[in-house]
Amino acid sequence: MARLTKKQKQAAEKLDKTKLYSLEEASQLVKDITNVKFDASVDLAVRLGVDPKKANQMVRGVVTLPHGTGKDVKVLALVTPDKEDEAKEAGADYVGLQEYLDKIKGGWTDVDVIVTMPSVMGKLGPLGRILGPRGLMPNPKTGTVTMDVGKAVGDVKAGKIDFKVDKTGIVHASIGKASFSADKIAGNAQELLTTLAKMKPTSSKGTYMKSISMSSTMSAGIAIDPKAHN
Repeated sequence: MARLTKKQKQAAEKLDKTKLYSLEEASQLVKDITNVKFDASVDLAVRLGVDPKKANQMVRGVVTLPHGTGKDVKVLALVTPDKEDEAKEAGADYVGLQEYLDKIKGGWTDVDVIVTMPSVMGKLGPLGRILGPRGLMPNPKTGTVTMDVGKAVGDVKAGKIDFKVDKTGIVHASIGKASFSADKIAGNAQELLTTLAKMKPTSSKGTYMKSISMSSTMSAGIAIDPKAHN
């Protein structure tokens, strides 16, 4: 077994693995136990009492984090020429159509989010095998297929993220950076949990949020008391 470094030992001593923490306690603790040399991401994993195999229990949506993600999100706007200026003014990093479709066909996917228009979606269908596995395929449900291109780009840049429950019933989402204040981490986490609570499927019986864990890159998970959020 690998030996723990001094910093890892100190971090391990701060975390009580038998305790369920409040959101506020966890948001401070995740900062205290993060000791990597870069600005680590802070993630939330929420296990839901749903069966993702059933269409009426699929939980998917978007949330705008009040304090942003802390990441510079690279946005590609695949739009017709009449929408190019709107996308550029909203802050899109790459704007165009055919040249970028050709680049994607060649394997280029160096973006975080793609925003497009309904009339362009037909051209993206053949690229599904490239975009789908990377979570880059635009979707009307997440607001990335719209005629209001400027708003969509602006929302993504401001901290809008999309999430969906995976096949094991867990929603994973990045909610900020370890350099954020504990208040900002807690605020972003609360926004996601509130959004999830509103999305409880009517067909879901029993406890909805079964467990909540907060962690940063390479840190241990901090268990949060789910009772306060159900």
